[in-house]
Amino acid sequence: MSDIPNPGSIRAARPEDASCLAVLSIEVWIGTYLRQGISSIFADYALGQFTRGHFLDLLNRSAETLLVSENREGIDGYIRVSHGNPCPGRSSSATEISTLYVQPRHQGRGLGQALLAAGIEACRSNGWNAPWLATNSENKGAIAFYLSHGFERAGQTHFQVQDRLYPNDVLRCIDF
Repeated sequence: MSDIPNPGSIRAARPEDASCLAVLSIEVWIGTYLRQGISSIFADYALGQFTRGHFLDLLNRSAETLLVSENREGIDGYIRVSHGNPCPGRSSSATEISTLYVQPRHQGRGLGQALLAAGIEACRSNGWNAPWLATNSENKGAIAFYLSHGFERAGQTHFQVQDRLYPNDVLRCIDF
């Protein structure tokens, strides 16, 4: 048997996935953004933001779409698309790709690309605008990924944790 996940195993998230989505989010967020150690500011943010209750709430909102990638062992990635979030950059879209996370050990196998394609298709199916997203300006790998998959730069914004601001690039989907 191959360890390569099947990118065709994408489905709508269900309430029973909420705990898995929370844990996956913590794993990816901490591994991506906390490279110099974990301070209480970021620990409190991650533990307060990425909870089972948070995901259960999102799953009950009609303006939210959550799709998961699932291999034979469990969930290895997800995309969250949110409608009603105006773009802070050069786009009139109100549809945001709020999150696209793939477990680090499963990156580079096409899951991110498959989830992105499924999220964009969900935008079309829902009659929503072409999506936009924001990603940390230092996350060169994510920026390159989106630019190579039909996005272009559309401005800058910031991500705030307590009183700290972190620059984010705003990208918009032009291949819609």
